[in-house]
Amino acid sequence: MDVELHTTIERPRDQVADYCCDPANVTAWQANISAVRMETPPPTALGSRFRFTSGFLGRTLDYIYEVVDLVPARRIVMRSDRGPFQLETTYLWDDAAGGGTWMTMRNRGEPTAFAGLADPILATAVRRAGTKDLARLKFLLEGPAC
Repeated sequence: MDVELHTTIERPRDQVADYCCDPANVTAWQANISAVRMETPPPTALGSRFRFTSGFLGRTLDYIYEVVDLVPARRIVMRSDRGPFQLETTYLWDDAAGGGTWMTMRNRGEPTAFAGLADPILATAVRRAGTKDLARLKFLLEGPAC
């Protein structure tokens, strides 16, 4: 499975990246994530590990992501190589034409908890959830409270 999504957020790139890299914000913008716990001391850095609890396609899942690549305000790559999700998630941030931030979110790998589902069905579910998550992130960061 390989799903890539994009959005433009009308906030400076460093603000968007800082928000996305802070595990305390994950449950606010990712609907399927119900809890995040840092397994390593803050702040987020190369090698940081996070325990996620999520609900996806009717299942509750616990898995650990490790930060395997980090370029501040440009890119973070997190990987889970055990448990129900053997996935790599990448967030990229670029300056958008006319201002703001062009964000890319990519999920790729083999979610073993859903081995019975065909890749196209699983990819559609991941695309639908990710599209909603990016819309929520955009709303939170562009909203009047910011």
